[in-house]
Amino acid sequence: MSIKNQPAFGVYVHWPFCAAKCPYCDFNSHVRHQAVDQEAFLGAYVREIAHMASLTPDRTVTSIFFGGGTPSLMDPSTVSGILEAIGAHWAIDDKVEISLEANPSSVEAERFRGYRAAGVNRVSLGVQSLNDDQLRFLGRLHSADEAMAAIAIAGEIFPRMSFDMIYARPNQTPELWREELNRAISLSADHLSLYQLTIEQGTPFFELRKAGKLKPPDEDLSAELYEITQQVTGEAGFTTYEISNHAVTGAECLHNLVYWRGGDYAGIGPGAHGRLQTETGRLATATIKSPEEWWQHTMVQGHGMEENFVLTPEEHADELLLMGLRLTEGFDPSRCEALYGRPLDMDKQDFLAGEGLIERMSDGWLRATPKGFLLLDAIVADLAA
Repeated sequence: MSIKNQPAFGVYVHWPFCAAKCPYCDFNSHVRHQAVDQEAFLGAYVREIAHMASLTPDRTVTSIFFGGGTPSLMDPSTVSGILEAIGAHWAIDDKVEISLEANPSSVEAERFRGYRAAGVNRVSLGVQSLNDDQLRFLGRLHSADEAMAAIAIAGEIFPRMSFDMIYARPNQTPELWREELNRAISLSADHLSLYQLTIEQGTPFFELRKAGKLKPPDEDLSAELYEITQQVTGEAGFTTYEISNHAVTGAECLHNLVYWRGGDYAGIGPGAHGRLQTETGRLATATIKSPEEWWQHTMVQGHGMEENFVLTPEEHADELLLMGLRLTEGFDPSRCEALYGRPLDMDKQDFLAGEGLIERMSDGWLRATPKGFLLLDAIVADLAA
């Protein structure tokens, strides 16, 4: 069976704690100046896992992803306890991918060996830049040397490794990005997540931009930096399998493919989201963001969900369209059409194809072109209308 057609079920585990809040980050992350009682929180994770499993019994877990926050602040025993609880309630695929996000500033070889012993087989490092001045600008706690040391440690301990980089930063030239990206590729990861800097409302960067103290690259320069990203990664043998994700063949992140292919996943922990196919329909779940409130609710009622509703067929179709067009492989429009109760507008498809923004594939799937990736939001809005 091809990777594109494999049934998949993921478990996302959110660890919300960080040593510091980065100025661009709008994720659900929290700084606590006293030690987190990990044993107490583990008890809540175990309870919520049991509840989510009761909603979707008899599934086989193909991927588990520890995200955050900073999961590399977790004790290996906490990771082990969570994995044991997942295994107690669901079957685990014998080729399961278990990923853990880590910040280079919190990488210790002994801790990493503990994660590996617990079952983690893939690590994703939040490197973000290989230049010290840019790391300070991004509010990161590590230096470029620490990032490279963390990459070396991860490469020795884990079978698979990825790391993130942020580009389209203020004052970043095409030449500087090309040089930095080539350095990143030389560090021998099999997967790179390369994101353009986005300024999200509610972050310090948003306020700086509003005050005129931060000026990101304009659209033309951002597009040039994106094109350089595709060129450099392609020349190095990486495939752009999703708009911001690049991998050596066979090293794609299976867990993220669950999201983009419209699969099912359970969201565990404060601020986690999930999508679960149940007898009543496709269930959308979201848990309480405050770690302490989530813990309290979970210990009382067995879960910390604050949202729990069935998506309408149109909402489900919109998600399939939005996520599927992010993938180079594209998506099967018949899945959306069955949910919409109508075919996707052929005139709009013809127009977008004529503009070189989408293409129809021989198996009937649709996908965005490299040019279309630069206008993805507009393409999705056009096809969904």
